[in-house]
Amino acid sequence: MSRAQRYIDDPAIQIRVGVCPHDCPDTCAWQVAVDARTDEAVDIWGHPAHPVTQGRLCGKVDRYLERTYHPQRLIQPLRRAGPKGSGRFEPVSWETAIREIGERLQEIVEVHGPEAVLPYSYCGTMGYLQGEGMASRFFHRMGASRLARTICSEAGFEGLVYTLGHALGPEPEAFARARCILIWGSNTLTSNMHLWPFIQQARKAGGRVVVIDPVRTRTAQAADEWIAIRPGTDAALALAMMHVIVGEDLYDADYVARYTLGFQELTERVAEWPPERAAAITGISPERIRNLAREYATHRPAAIRINYGMQRHRGGGMAVRTIACLPALVGAWREEGGGILLSTSGAFRFLDTSGLLRPDLLQGREPRTINMIRLADALSLDPAQRARALHRPRPVDPTPSPEEAGPPVMALIVYNANPAAVAPDQAAVRAGLAREDLFTVVLEHFQTDTADHADYVLPATTQLEHWDLHRAYGHYYLSLNRPAIPPVGQSLPNSEIFRRLAQAMGYSEPCFQEDDVTILRRLVEAQTHPVLSTVTWEALLAQGFVRLNLPRPYLPFAQGGFGTPSGRCEFYSQRMADDGYDPLPTYTPPASAQTVYGSHDPSPGALVCISPPAHSFLNSTFANLERFVAREGVPELWIHPQDAAPRGIQDGQPVRAWNERGAVQLRARVTDAVVSGTVVAPTVWWPKRSPDGRNINQVTSQEETDMGGTATFYDTRVWVAPAAMVPEAEDRQRHPAI
Repeated sequence: MSRAQRYIDDPAIQIRVGVCPHDCPDTCAWQVAVDARTDEAVDIWGHPAHPVTQGRLCGKVDRYLERTYHPQRLIQPLRRAGPKGSGRFEPVSWETAIREIGERLQEIVEVHGPEAVLPYSYCGTMGYLQGEGMASRFFHRMGASRLARTICSEAGFEGLVYTLGHALGPEPEAFARARCILIWGSNTLTSNMHLWPFIQQARKAGGRVVVIDPVRTRTAQAADEWIAIRPGTDAALALAMMHVIVGEDLYDADYVARYTLGFQELTERVAEWPPERAAAITGISPERIRNLAREYATHRPAAIRINYGMQRHRGGGMAVRTIACLPALVGAWREEGGGILLSTSGAFRFLDTSGLLRPDLLQGREPRTINMIRLADALSLDPAQRARALHRPRPVDPTPSPEEAGPPVMALIVYNANPAAVAPDQAAVRAGLAREDLFTVVLEHFQTDTADHADYVLPATTQLEHWDLHRAYGHYYLSLNRPAIPPVGQSLPNSEIFRRLAQAMGYSEPCFQEDDVTILRRLVEAQTHPVLSTVTWEALLAQGFVRLNLPRPYLPFAQGGFGTPSGRCEFYSQRMADDGYDPLPTYTPPASAQTVYGSHDPSPGALVCISPPAHSFLNSTFANLERFVAREGVPELWIHPQDAAPRGIQDGQPVRAWNERGAVQLRARVTDAVVSGTVVAPTVWWPKRSPDGRNINQVTSQEETDMGGTATFYDTRVWVAPAAMVPEAEDRQRHPAI
């Protein structure tokens, strides 16, 4: 009996339809059982009619009611009643909180200008409305500083777009037809679980699955083969594969001639990359590289699934750009089940959001744009440091001077984000948040480390309690979320909180009086592009989700049609050259790996640290719920036996990982599930729930990737030793010049 059938004959139960809001490509449709007598949700499950998510939710979202009704849920506005960071608050009414926040913001704008106000948000919800809808209207009207939301995906996105023109790929259902599947830098079973059933169908039909990853993840354990690669060396592997494919005449000459640009230049570049050269960099044997190239080129259809973890190093954008050349080289785009999938978000570019976000409210102003990964720099009172925070995504973009830094950030409005936990250079971020002259407002569900530093904490609704509209980046369905229950306690949707703040600021434009249903309905009904012709308000209300008007099967580049300037897959990109990049695929070494893997020093030196998602958390969401914390245990550092032995590290022992930015205590897990020379710290743990009040972002830096200004979380060099051997005061002194 399905979960829906348990309630179908109960007249007291109503089934309400919604969609998961979290930062995951699957964007699962769900159904919620609500007791109509109490308006309480009693159960939740995946919507069985969704063609991709097919009635299943991940282990986190399957327990979403525990999060919504958790006893520590914030249910009333709070005002700071102790020092910054102490987490001491007193309850206040909504009227008082909004009035006092409005008065303080007006004062800051009058004295320092509107750019002194910085919004800080990311993907706590992926919804159009509760994400950036009403918030953008508010900040556009104010003229506040803009935020470059770079922390996760921009490098890979830019690399893909330089090559293909759009972030498009095969539908997840098409993977069932593939006969060669490379899961490259993606832990599908943790971060994209609804793709796995289609991959399993491919295996049952004779397909083979190879995982390329520095870690033997759950996905690698379930695949046919794990190829252990050193972090950040993926482009070297791709170049060597292309060397073999071209050298052995395994490429699709017809597809290359019709639909690509720069093949001759590409052949000259890959001639420089025999497998032996790549082997020395990647740690993969030359023969395995040759066999992988042959397998990929000759087993058709061939699909590649990459994810954003692989681009979190200095050369991340170029790595994605280089790998994205492979499908065009072998003509994989011709067939259903062939191609490469990073994101499907390019298909939703046709959805016009101008009426939602209202950029016209800027009235011609061009506020500065701050890179979110440089929050520590942005909160500095030093103009030179603040200038480093200005967004500069390409090499040709001029380096801002201190005189161009703009005013100090005097007000920080945080929503859908937890920067005290997730932003790099954590100690510096905390120092900025601790400024007594910084006015901070946090919209939240729980009292996070960021909320502890707030002047006001405003309780926001969860996905069960508000309206929203969601695109996906792992399939091609647009989904509507309808509230299943009334707001818990005094919580309000983000949209309503920003409405009230707009009123307190005296913003009288009609767009600040529109209710959520009106906003979303107008957004849907304003669309005119043929790709969105299937998406109507009535269809969304009736079904909950609607597929974009795309062909079946959807083969985005079977006959070219790339979104590049040439209309072809650009092996050679003039636009890249104009932007200051090498116009051909190349390999940019990670900053950390150069001194680790290239060193012949037998003493226990530095290691490369990467920090992928813990299986039971989603970014920092769910990391405070008892069930999921119990599943993860304690913050760990995975270390290879060859690296543990010379450091005197034993399994289960407390260790310290440190560099010039700080130190963090973790528990050692000695395992051969990680490549030697690399340590792995699954995250994102809340710092205050960690053993020493810190998480791995104590050691990550504000340095940026080559494209898009993305964080280099997986390009971190650390020293590791048993905790008892490294007193905290000595952490930085031991290696002051790291």
